[in-house]
Amino acid sequence: MPDPAGEAATALVWLTRLPLGRFLPRQAPALARAAWAFPLAGLAVALPAGGLIWVAAALGLPPLAWALLALAATAWLTGALHEDGLADFADGCGSPDRARALEIMRDSRVGSYGVIALLLSFGLRAAALAVMAPAAAAAALVGAAALSRAGMAAGLAFLPPARPEGLGRLAGRASAGQALAAAAIGAAVLAWPAARDGQGGGAWLAALACCAAAQLVVARSARRRLGGQTGDVLGAMQQAGEIAALLALAAT
Repeated sequence: MPDPAGEAATALVWLTRLPLGRFLPRQAPALARAAWAFPLAGLAVALPAGGLIWVAAALGLPPLAWALLALAATAWLTGALHEDGLADFADGCGSPDRARALEIMRDSRVGSYGVIALLLSFGLRAAALAVMAPAAAAAALVGAAALSRAGMAAGLAFLPPARPEGLGRLAGRASAGQALAAAAIGAAVLAWPAARDGQGGGAWLAALACCAAAQLVVARSARRRLGGQTGDVLGAMQQAGEIAALLALAAT
């Protein structure tokens, strides 16, 4: 029987550090059943970070400083879950062998590819936010955070698990309907930053297209190199989508 509140709580518990475990139902649903609510986790971490942008800008901090502070806040609120996935996936892509790549991705150490990926992630997102006015940057961060997590739902729906165990298998397989619901929520949230400054549908479509394209590149690479998705692949998809959406919003 559908339990939207329990599924939303499940998504927030899995994808954030917020202390919401007491709101989980006695028998918590599998993560795949909560895939439609992944964009809500993006809202939960990006709204406080957006508020931090307002405060930091009001205190006179330069744009790059408040952009980096906001990104640090989102990383703290998620336990750097998605950044860790991006770094592990980047390190795994350094090996042409599937088994070796999966082994590298399980290693807690971060290699050179992972470090470069993290530097690019924070650098590109901060650069995109810093060229916007504070209010526009806060709105863009919220929209990109929600939309990019919808791509994770698509990964759970359309990519098979790469391992016989691990998060990708434990989470289960999301349905196409759940992925579409997540996409609808993410696209609706993204409409706020695209419309608030009168940018209209062009900015919205550009951010949607860029986010989807970046996540498709990661998904295809994971399918080819690993045979499917893992928790790290989903994290890399989120990061790639957020970077692309923010760059698109900054450019339009």
